Amino acid sequence: MPRRLFTPIQANQSLPLVRRIVADILGKARELRALGGSHGSDRVADLQHQIADLVRELEQLGCQYKDWGFEIGLVDFPSKIDGRRVLLCWRSDEDSVAQYHGEHEGFAGRRPIPSHLLPDESSAEPAGDHVG
Repeated sequence: MPRRLFTPIQANQSLPLVRRIVADILGKARELRALGGSHGSDRVADLQHQIADLVRELEQLGCQYKDWGFEIGLVDFPSKIDGRRVLLCWRSDEDSVAQYHGEHEGFAGRRPIPSHLLPDESSAEPAGDHVG
């Protein structure tokens, strides 16, 4: 099954839902950390299951959850820029998806998405679905 590719516009349009899911993941992870040494408790198992379900929900949307320390809510959106596969990169403290990195470069390799690929703020209409 081919992996979904997002345009920067599509990634930004998905942010309201992605933001809610990531907030839920981070909230449940905070609760899990607060339980500390309660390993084996039903609540710990329940929270772990809920977090896994939320991560799967992101994956079903086509996103990749990357913050396994559960601190910043890092999400990648598979894409193509200039014919090259990349990952559009968003953190939960950012207003929009505006950075990307190569598939194997990771967070440290982030750079700005070319402005001509970002939504035109004067227009509510997307520029199209072409991923180039």
